[in-house]
Amino acid sequence: MIIAIPFWQGRVSPVFDVAGQVLLVEWNDAGERSRREEVLAEELPDRRAAQLAEWGVTTLICCAVSQPLENLLAAHKIQVIPQVCGEVEEVLQAFRAGTLESERFAMPGCCRRRRGRGRGRCRRGGRQF
Repeated sequence: MIIAIPFWQGRVSPVFDVAGQVLLVEWNDAGERSRREEVLAEELPDRRAAQLAEWGVTTLICCAVSQPLENLLAAHKIQVIPQVCGEVEEVLQAFRAGTLESERFAMPGCCRRRRGRGRGRCRRGGRQF
């Protein structure tokens, strides 16, 4: 399993679509096997999704991602866990421990935790965010 987390200054980047770098962490049942940082050189959504697929990414943990890019990632069989914020190391630890759904990692103002697992998009004023 290879997890990708876009980051900036040690925290999960606010928007994956424009993130400049990503941390790739590979692990198996025995624990972490390796980690490396990669530059996200591709800006076009289809190329960005393909770049992650070429690196063997199976899961993307991010704060925000556009729907078109999320659809492209899904087409590459990459699971997306959106609306996550916080320090990268703490997010990784929570993911490993199965506690990433904690309010602690919820994007401020986000109601995803109340709606259970999945995108859990918030509705305000009839618009979807």
